[in-house]
Amino acid sequence: MSTTRFDNPFRPGAGHRPPYLAGRDAELREARKRLKQTIITENLILTGLRGVGKTVLMEEIKSIAFEEKWLWAGNDLSESASVTENTLVTRILADLALTVSFIEISRKQNLGFHINENTTVYSLDFPFLLSTYNQTPGLVSDKLKATLNFAWTVLSKHASNARGIVFAYDEAQNLADHSDEKQYPLSLLLEVFQSIQKQNIPFLLLLTGLPTLLPKLVEARTYAERMFRTIFLKNLSKADARDAIEKPVAESELKFSSKSVDTVISGSRGYPYFIQFICKETYDVWQQAAFEGKEIPSIALNDILRKLDADFFYGRWANITDKQREILRLIANLDNCDDEFSGHEIVEMSKKQPGKPISSSQVNQILSALLNAGMVYKNRHGKYSLAVPLLSDFIKRQEKTETD
Repeated sequence: MSTTRFDNPFRPGAGHRPPYLAGRDAELREARKRLKQTIITENLILTGLRGVGKTVLMEEIKSIAFEEKWLWAGNDLSESASVTENTLVTRILADLALTVSFIEISRKQNLGFHINENTTVYSLDFPFLLSTYNQTPGLVSDKLKATLNFAWTVLSKHASNARGIVFAYDEAQNLADHSDEKQYPLSLLLEVFQSIQKQNIPFLLLLTGLPTLLPKLVEARTYAERMFRTIFLKNLSKADARDAIEKPVAESELKFSSKSVDTVISGSRGYPYFIQFICKETYDVWQQAAFEGKEIPSIALNDILRKLDADFFYGRWANITDKQREILRLIANLDNCDDEFSGHEIVEMSKKQPGKPISSSQVNQILSALLNAGMVYKNRHGKYSLAVPLLSDFIKRQEKTETD
């Protein structure tokens, strides 16, 4: 029996950096170009399905930003942070404060008709920035622009080596205007950043989110498309996927054979999260076998996929209605289910199934609900795509289990 323990390098957690970041060099070059700007004409959007590594790539861009002398302010954009214009303002000022609170400024006190020679020292912390915002007259957008302008004026004097500030927001698809409540936080964000960038204030906006993000931005402000360079992350090529599997264990005694690599690529289809998941589960089994002096088994892909179903898919599947599941089953049976599809194609597929076909109006209504549930997204060609990677494979496995 061997007593050797091998560290498992694979980490499938949400936002965890993989041991080797494969296949994202071109995207990082695009990001670095935007961080070379002296006048901000292009902001950045990182978009793609869940599991393609958007959050991981944003963290890599953060490292590049520090190299290029940018400061960094950011957070996850929860739905609560973008319910109203004021909650979004609070989010932005709180994030800005964490970046600039090291700066102290002095002000002489104005006491009636004369100036007190004693000065008060203030930090650019959240209470100070919020006070500046509240004391500025005008609309919410006027107040926020003035506060950001003031912050940059002070920052540029006290930290002259700073190139600017990157405002980075993950899960930005949660941003939305609420016209029924007369609240327009998404429009506010776009308007404010466009305005201050026209004043040559180097505040760059980096938004990360699902593919529904860009259409929402354009719907809020038609000029939004011209404000951003959009980077759409896809699954990895076979060569890059092979690197993601092999390089983390290149120095280990436990390595993936060529056949094992092909099995992981087949099961993951090159999606980074699924590569990490399958490799971690496999490596755990191999570690135990090596420790006990047993023969290293082949990859139990079917067992791993069942665990993946429980960990990744079932929660989403449980939160939708039977009718919505029916539509997704029809989509999964389309030849182009993993690309783009139309409502008409779903209607035609329903005619080939037992029972009464689904009408076009029903399909459109349910697709709208699935869009709101984050299961599909509508692209600019007027067609739809599945918003969850490998969802069609999961549905087919479900159908097979039900018929067995």
